[in-house]
Amino acid sequence: MATPSSRMPVLYLSHGAPPLADDARWTQELATWSSDLPTPRNILMVSAHWENAPLSVSATRAAQPLVYDFWGFPRRYYTVTYDAPLAPELGDQVEQLVGSHVAGGVHRDETRGLDHGAYVPLVEMFPDADLPVLQLSMPTLDPRQLFELGRRLAPLRDEGTLIVGSGFTTHNLAWFDPSAGADAAPPTASAEFDHWAAEALERNDVDAVLDFEDRAPAARVAHPRTEHWAPLFLSLGAADAGGLSSTSVVDGFWYGLSKRSWQFA
Repeated sequence: MATPSSRMPVLYLSHGAPPLADDARWTQELATWSSDLPTPRNILMVSAHWENAPLSVSATRAAQPLVYDFWGFPRRYYTVTYDAPLAPELGDQVEQLVGSHVAGGVHRDETRGLDHGAYVPLVEMFPDADLPVLQLSMPTLDPRQLFELGRRLAPLRDEGTLIVGSGFTTHNLAWFDPSAGADAAPPTASAEFDHWAAEALERNDVDAVLDFEDRAPAARVAHPRTEHWAPLFLSLGAADAGGLSSTSVVDGFWYGLSKRSWQFA
């Protein structure tokens, strides 16, 4: 892992379902990515799998079990552990930065552990589980509200916090066909949306991304529901507050779903 810097980058990554952790290419991509990052002081995770209003943060007083928020998989996926330290100080900072700006303030859910959108990529990127982690809920799927929430959280970057949005660049589970193989050619809609997203962020066109439902090809097919794209809005807000610069770090498809992931300076 690289040495610390004065300002942490912001990430948006495609975390996949638990079996994506069996994909040697993806796990190596995440390991290589993390080795090039500056060392975070702590990590703030925003996962597609925690929608909750009022805005909530995960447990900060006592460690809680991981949330195995999936069904029908082999038993080994339910025995994964990730015993990262709690991040009570980060919870305080989140409350100070956004508590007076969101309806209902910031709720502390002391029963909430990390869900698979958080721990699956963390296991690959930070396998030692030695960095404090806090998960933040998405209180809405509205792009501009999440973008503004990200902007308010941006000062955490100067305190050494790595802000990570975890979703999937395309997410239509109707495409998931195990008989076709993980490396099968993606559906046209998935490929078109992925290409559009890559070009939009290459030119740092935040407005286009926030208006994706009207501007992106096959938007409603690539995202029948938008929760896996929504963490990107918060990541963009946290990055845009300092001047957006994006790099596509991971690309390709897994069972038709785009794994594209970005780092924002």
